[in-house]
Formats: sequence, structure tokens, C-alpha cells
Amino acid sequence: MNDSRRFLHSTIRSLIACGCLAWSTGQAAASQVKLSVQLAKPLLVANKKQTTFLKAGLTGFELKKETDRAPVNVSIVLDKSGSMRGNKIRHAREAAKMAIGRLNNDDIVSVVTYDSVVRVLVPATKVSDKDTIFAQIDRIPANGSTALFAGVSKGAKELRKFMTKDRVNRIFLLSDGQANVGPKTPGELGELGASLAKEGISVTTLGLGLGYNEDLMSQLALKSDGRHSFIEDATQLAQIFNEDFGEMLTVVAQEVEVKISCEPGVRPVRLLGREGDISGQTVVTDLNQIYSKQEQYILLEVEIPATSADQQRSIAKVDLKYSNLETKTTDRLSSSVEARFTQSEKLVAQSESKEVMITCISQIALENNEKATALRDLGRISEARRLLISNGAFLDLNADKYDSSFLRNYGLLNSFSAQNLDAENWGAQRKQMRYEQSRLSQGAQSFRNRAGVKSQEQLNRIVQKQQQQPLLQKTVPPKQKK
Repeated sequence: MNDSRRFLHSTIRSLIACGCLAWSTGQAAASQVKLSVQLAKPLLVANKKQTTFLKAGLTGFELKKETDRAPVNVSIVLDKSGSMRGNKIRHAREAAKMAIGRLNNDDIVSVVTYDSVVRVLVPATKVSDKDTIFAQIDRIPANGSTALFAGVSKGAKELRKFMTKDRVNRIFLLSDGQANVGPKTPGELGELGASLAKEGISVTTLGLGLGYNEDLMSQLALKSDGRHSFIEDATQLAQIFNEDFGEMLTVVAQEVEVKISCEPGVRPVRLLGREGDISGQTVVTDLNQIYSKQEQYILLEVEIPATSADQQRSIAKVDLKYSNLETKTTDRLSSSVEARFTQSEKLVAQSESKEVMITCISQIALENNEKATALRDLGRISEARRLLISNGAFLDLNADKYDSSFLRNYGLLNSFSAQNLDAENWGAQRKQMRYEQSRLSQGAQSFRNRAGVKSQEQLNRIVQKQQQQPLLQKTVPPKQKK
């Protein structure tokens, strides 16, 4: 065995021993969230100040059977304004009934409708008489304006009647139009979402058609740690509503707090894709919930001081606290991460974590995608297109390097977006991009395609055809941040 390989094997053994590559302190119990803490590069170049990324992954434990799930307290808030007439309101009624049909006697449901005014159609109640609830839903008409803020507020009021820490408390908001009664800006709805999150309430927002404000709906969802979906065609409504509703039924942990304490000399630079507080050496961020068998993560860029070769340095300790909905206990986990230093850049490259690098690349690409959206909003279409094409090339390059189907698919989506920036297509494409951005910021590894695009293979064919046009020739990908 040559010296380089011997050093690498020795280093990996050391990293495992110190916990750098371990998932948590001690073996996680079956009904316990798994905490994994990794560096993008556990081996770093010696004698050089540098930045790298720390990823703290939180994976929900498996629910053995559906009856093990936590009871839910859900308010379905439906837009019944005039624009919902016809197929939209019919599909909305069917979607609501399908979702409620999945609940059991331990669950709480309320139904709120809004147009110019807000009405509580079904006050918060145990789901013991579904037929009566369904009959009420079947009578929902469509007329009036859109008092969206008031509708969400009323849904939250119904939830508070049965708010307990052992329930999943969620609002499902469906709207096809602009909020035009009461508070109506993305900032105001984002503040409402943040306020609800502090109470333990998340909001899932479903935007139907091309008339709603995607910034408003996505901000309300993200600030409350809920989900946002774009439903281009009313015929998709029942399926997507049911998928998002089903995800709510897999929540296994709530009141999640993550604290990252950087060691002396290590500076936290910024969080990617998630908000949090950075104070000195400490970073704190919260999540409302963790889903069964899904990983959510915190990605932190850290600056590490120059360190001599063959030295080992503690980088950070991660503390996790959450409410376990199965055991009804407050669980606490912790894990530390360390790095070693070498003169060999080859060894540094070999130590790279594929998993963490894919996460970093996706978040950097997300930032570029958001910048492209902002450029298009300013009317700078050519610049937005160039950035999206470049972003697609960046993702494609790294998809090959790390053998990642997710990066490849997201690259296709960026290339697809680049072709749909004209006035005719921008309304729908912007909504799809906001949906993708919101899901990626929450750690999603897949997206629903636009209506009419049935598979990734079809999307690939569309993009390949587009790329034959001179306008969409690939450009040099942007340099990856270190």
C-alpha cells in the first residue's frame, strides 16, 4: 500500500472514531430521528484559511403502520370567489372530500370558505360523521372577491380550539386568485406564516391556475414551514391535494430546534436555503416538523483557519431537540464533526462527500435560479435566459461528476425554464419556478413536472429540441463556490 492510500485509510478510520462520519452520538433508537453531521470535505488543505460546508441531516423514523401516525388537527380553507366557478369549485369539493376521507375518529377537521367574506362551513370537530361534512362541502358555491388573509386567520382560529402538542396542526389553503380584500402583499402573508409557525401551525398552500400570486402563496407556506404546490390544471387538483395531505399524515416530530456551535477559530458564514440566527459562534434554526423517512437538512458554510498538516481540528457540535409524536417525549441528540489537514490536494479531493456536495450544488443552483427570476421580473430577459442556461450547464457538469440523477433533472428544468421566459409563457413558468424553489429550499429531491410533461424522458426530449436552437446553446458554467 502506498503512502497516500495508507494516509487516506488512516484518516478515514480517525474520522469514524471521532464521529465526523458517524450519524449521532450513540445508536439511534427505532423511533428516533436520525441525526447525521458531515463536512463536504473532511480532509482539508493544510496551512490555508478556507471555507467548506457542514450538513446536518435530520431523517424521520419509519411509521410501521398507518395507525401509528399522530392525530391531526386540520383546517381546510377554500377559495369560493367568482373565479372558482365551474370545474375549479367542483374539483376543489372533490379534493377536500377525498382528503377528509383519509381521516379517522381521532382527527379534528374544520372547513372554512372565503370570498368577499369568510364563513366557517364546518366548525372544528372530530371526524366521526363524514357524510354530514361531505354534504356541507357539496353545497359550496362560487361567488365574490378573495379575502385570503382573513380566510387563513379564521382557519387558524378553528385550529386553536383543539391545539395540543401531540397533534399535527395544519392549514390547507386553496386559492386561484389574487388576495384583494384585507392584507394582500407577500410580506404581510409571510409575517402571518411566521406568526403561525411560532404557534406550531404550518400552512400548505395550493395555487390553482394562472391567476394567483405565487410569491404570496409560497411565502405563506415557507415562513410557516409548510409546503407550496402549483396546480396548473384543475384536473390535477385531487391528485396533488391528496399527495400533500398524505404527507401531513407522516409527520413524526415537531418543535424541532437545531443548534450548531462552532469551535473556537471556526466562523459560521451563512445558512443556505434556510433562515436562522447566527450569533457569534452559534447558529440556531427551527423546523415545525419532520416527516417519516424524509431527510431535511441544515446547510452551513463555515470558515476554517489555517491549520498544520497531519493535525485534527474540531469544527462544530450539533445539538438537536424535538418533540417525538410516537413516544410523546422530548428527544435530544448531538453529534460533533472534525476535520484533518494534509498537504495533498489529491487526498482532499478523494475525501469529498458526494452526498454533501450534491446538496451544496443544488442550493447554489437554487440561488442562481432565484436570481434569474428576479432578472426576468425586471424585464432583463436575455440576462435571465443566459443565467438559466449557464445554471443548467453547471448542474449537468456536476451531475456527471457526482453521478446524480437529481442534479441532472434540475439542470433540465433550468434549461426548460430558459425557453419559457416570453410574455406568453412566463406566467405559468414563473409559478413552476417558485414551486421548485420552495421545495428545493426544504430539501426536496424531486419535483412535479408542468402539466402536459408526463415524464423526465419527455422533458429531456423537449429540452434537447430547444437546445438545437442557436438561442439556447450552452454557455460556460459558473464557477462553483468553494
